[in-house]
This record gives sequence, C-alpha cells and structure tokens, in this order.
Amino acid sequence: MWRNLLSSNYLDKNFNQQLIRLVIPIALQNLISALAVTVDVVMLGFINQSAMSAVSLAGQVTFVLTLFYMGLASGVGILTAQYWGKQDLKTIERVLSIGCMYTSVVSLIFFGISMLMPDVLMGLFTNDEDLISYGSQFLQVLSFSYLVGGISQMYFSVIRSMENARLSAWISSMCLILNILFNALSIFILYPDDPDKAIVAVAVSTALARFIEFGSCIVHSVKGKIKLKFPKRDKVQRNLQRDYLKYTFPIQGNYIVWGCAITATAAIIGHINADMVAANSVASVVKNLVIVLCGGIASGGSVLIGKYLGNGQIEIAKKYGNIITSYSIIFGILAGIMTLLIKPLVFQVISLDEQAQHYLNGMLFICAYYCIPKSINSVTIGGIFVAGGDSKFGFWCDTIVMWIIILPLGYLSAFVWQLPPIAVFAIICLDEVIKEPIALIRYRRFKWLNNITRDLSTQN
Repeated sequence: MWRNLLSSNYLDKNFNQQLIRLVIPIALQNLISALAVTVDVVMLGFINQSAMSAVSLAGQVTFVLTLFYMGLASGVGILTAQYWGKQDLKTIERVLSIGCMYTSVVSLIFFGISMLMPDVLMGLFTNDEDLISYGSQFLQVLSFSYLVGGISQMYFSVIRSMENARLSAWISSMCLILNILFNALSIFILYPDDPDKAIVAVAVSTALARFIEFGSCIVHSVKGKIKLKFPKRDKVQRNLQRDYLKYTFPIQGNYIVWGCAITATAAIIGHINADMVAANSVASVVKNLVIVLCGGIASGGSVLIGKYLGNGQIEIAKKYGNIITSYSIIFGILAGIMTLLIKPLVFQVISLDEQAQHYLNGMLFICAYYCIPKSINSVTIGGIFVAGGDSKFGFWCDTIVMWIIILPLGYLSAFVWQLPPIAVFAIICLDEVIKEPIALIRYRRFKWLNNITRDLSTQN
C-alpha cells in the first residue's frame, strides 16, 4: 500500500481535486459536529468541574441517538451516492423521504425517554447525586432538539453524497457560532454564579441552534434540487425501502453495537471516580477534534467510491480506494502528532483538579497512538466498505471486538483486578488496534466492489 504513495496515481489531479472539495467541507462539518457536542462541556467547565462532568455524561444519551442518525444517514448516503452516479434525482428524493420517516420515529422515542426519565438515564452512568441532578436538568431541555435534529442529518447526508458538502458545512458553522454565543451569554453574563440555571440555559441554547439548523434545511430544500417530502406509497418506494433496509440494518447494527459499547466504557469510567470522569471528558473532546480530517477522508472517499460504483466504473473505484486507504495512514499519523502538540494548550485552557490532570496527561498519550488505527478503520470499515454495500463486516467486527474482548477486559481491569485508572483506559482503547489488521485483510479481498443500484428512473 505504501508503494501507492510514490505511484503515478497520486498525480491524478482530477481525483485529488474532487476529494479535496469533499474532504475539507466534510472535515469542517465533522469538526463542527464534534464541537457542537463538546462546546457545552468545555464552556460549563468555567462554572465548575461537576457541571462539566454531568453534561459530558448526559451527552452519552445524545451520543447514542447520534449513532442512530449516523446509521440511518449512512443508508441514505450509500444509495444517494450510487444513484448520483446515474444522475437519478427523483430516486434520490425518494430515498431522502424514507430516511426522514425512520429517523423521525427514533427521534420521538428518545425525546420521550429523555423528557420523562432523565434521572434514570443519568443513573446508568454515575452514582454521584450532584452529577445526576445536573445531568437530568440538561437532558430534559435538550430533548426538544431531538425532534428536528434527525431530519437535518438526513438532508445533510443527501446533499453531501451529491458532492455539495460546502452547504451542510456552512449551515452547521452558522449554528455552531450561534450556539457558542448563546452559551457565552448564559454562562458569563446571565448565570455565572448559578450552576443549575446555567446548565438549563446552555441546554436551551443548544436546542435553539438545532431548530435554526432545521429551518435552514427547509429553506434550502424549497429552492434546491431535492425536496423534503412525505414518503410515497407505490411499488418503486417499496423496492427502494427494501434496498434501504438491506444496507442500513447492518450499518445501524454496527453503530449501535459500537456506540453502546463506547457508552458502556463511559459507564465503567464513571464508576471509578469523579476525577477520572472529568479527565475522560476532556480527552474525548481532544480525540474527537484531532481526527476530524480522517473522518472527512472516510466520508468524502465513500461518496466518490459510491459514485464510481453506481456508474459501473469498478476498476476506477478500486484504484481510488487504494489511494484513499493510503491517505488514511498519513492523516492518522498527523492526528496523533497533533494530539501531542496541543497537549500543553489543553492544560492551560481547562482547569482540573491535580489528580484529574494526572489522568488526562496519560490519556492524551494513549489517544495519540489510538488515532492511527482509528483513521485506517474509519476509512476502510466506515467509508469504502459501506460505499460498496459491504456493510455487514463492520457489524460483526465490532460485535466480537467490543463486546467479547474489550468490555469484559475493561470491567475486569477496573473492578476485579483493580488496575490503575490509566491502565483501564489503555485497555478500553485497544479496540481500534485489534480491528486494524482485520480491516486491511478484508479490504484486500475487494468484496466491497459492488454496484447496488436499480433501474428505477423510468418508473418514477
């Protein structure tokens, strides 16, 4: 694979330009998404450590919901990219309506649970009464954002897969800026000395930003090529729905298996001690921020590979898959280096207890190494394989690695063997290391080279 770095393929300016046009906006949106989730945590750190930790744990509920959004959006993105290769806009519009229907059902379920049982949800992650109280207040208010957030994500997935990633990045950027401004007003001006009111105000700010984001999608849909519509009920729609579910279920299962395992590891950390929770909150923010470019390569590469496969250009898809996979190694290394470079800045910006700072220092070194296999796995399992309809591999890989290996080891190391907290964190982060060689072996078998489109254009 490294020979690709020196090959003439890397002189293919047209492909690189297409990739850059997608990667930069998608990476920017990934950064914005990571910031949108973590900006509340970081800014509440100016109030006190408990407020920051509580909102970080409450964010695990949003994280699980986001996994549903990501799975449903991936199914939409797979079909959109391949039908975009055929320039079949009417079918793409139908795919969007199917994705919106399923995501609305999931959003309503999460809204009801978060609104009615926030204390029960918080109790899953911690037994600290202060953290449960703060987190419950935050969750109840934030739950209103769930009502519209899913539809926005479906729309963003469609327009990104149609190679218009700049629009979704622009909308998300605007909403992030508004969120930060609203948060600053709440924390520094309105309620600087009242953590309870500050947490509620920050939740209101985040929910308001999500509604503005949804409104922007509606406005663009009215003027754009693809309209937000209710699903039709005919044979074409049934065929598309079968295709959507066929490729979405394994991806959704993969996200749920992986995400619930990540949430379970957060629960393990949450039951060690409060300093460990605080340090992990900051480490997660840093890790999510430095790998955004890797995620951009995975998503942008998936769009292009899907387009070539949908257009029947199998050998071109294979050629560019090799290039994208090599890029993932380079940018994974760069992300690890970036983690180490910004470590001093993190300690200057975030105020933690001495013990929490000690934990964070070790966590960031572990995260630096974690970035390399994470980047490779994101591009192969989460990008290239999915683009070609090879979506079952990720599900089985994460099921075995996370639930049979990592979680049992994490539980034993924390509560039975009682290893030092940093050792527990290192064991929890072994999942990507284990998956990397398996993913590369799967990649070289090229079972992801599939055209999954139907000839539906004459039936629309």
